[in-house]
Amino acid sequence: MSEQHMLLIHAFGSDPGVITGALRVARNASHGLPEARIRVVVQGPAVAGLVSGAGFDEDLADTLRGMIDVAACGNSMERERIEQDQLTEGVTVVPSAVIHLAEQQWAGAAYVRV
Repeated sequence: MSEQHMLLIHAFGSDPGVITGALRVARNASHGLPEARIRVVVQGPAVAGLVSGAGFDEDLADTLRGMIDVAACGNSMERERIEQDQLTEGVTVVPSAVIHLAEQQWAGAAYVRV
């Protein structure tokens, strides 16, 4: 049995539009790396784009159907006053993007920032 590889895509920025690029990169990566586990981690004010009705619902749904994880930074959500129940269905929360990204990289995950 082979070890499953993980790719982390870090979407950071003040513009929620950064999510569009990160989701596109994740979907493209899933075609080239079909056996890899892919997780998009959104940090900073861009987490507002993960709120249901923020304009990215269809893009998020397409990405989540592709077995790609999308996670919001809990610290960023707190700063932006966003509650977990406001997020688009399927989006998860990590307490701290920085800690999550570091721990996953130490465990062998590849990292890309968009």
